[in-house]
Amino acid sequence: MTAQNYQNHRRFVPGFHYFLAPLLMATFIGACVNLYLSAGDHERLYNAALLVVLTFCVFLTALFARMFANKAQDRAIRAEENLRHFALTGKLLDPRLTIQQIIGLRFASDAEFVSLAKRAAGEGLSCDAIKRAVKDWRPDLYRV
Repeated sequence: MTAQNYQNHRRFVPGFHYFLAPLLMATFIGACVNLYLSAGDHERLYNAALLVVLTFCVFLTALFARMFANKAQDRAIRAEENLRHFALTGKLLDPRLTIQQIIGLRFASDAEFVSLAKRAAGEGLSCDAIKRAVKDWRPDLYRV
């Protein structure tokens, strides 16, 4: 595996991003087309509407499962980076830092972490700007 850096740090899960999500979207579109074509046939209308609702619910379930996992990881990252900052400085992270900024800071090495955290809080850097400012990349290979 190549070393992680700004260009390749985003995580794609082929089974989710290239198979499940497109398949669910195609199924939802097909169910909507079926509902439209069933509009005049009262015998098929209920089944067609049920397919649309169920497909939409499965799509939302897959989306929420991913969002909930990311939210739990965001909380863990916040705690880890707060502990790392405390270990390096004896102080907690600046409360002005947003969760997105802290997520960006996790890629900074210990040598640049403290100064980059101060800069991010003072200048209001975005997550992307923080990641671009990292010179010595610290990989995070466990993000969902």
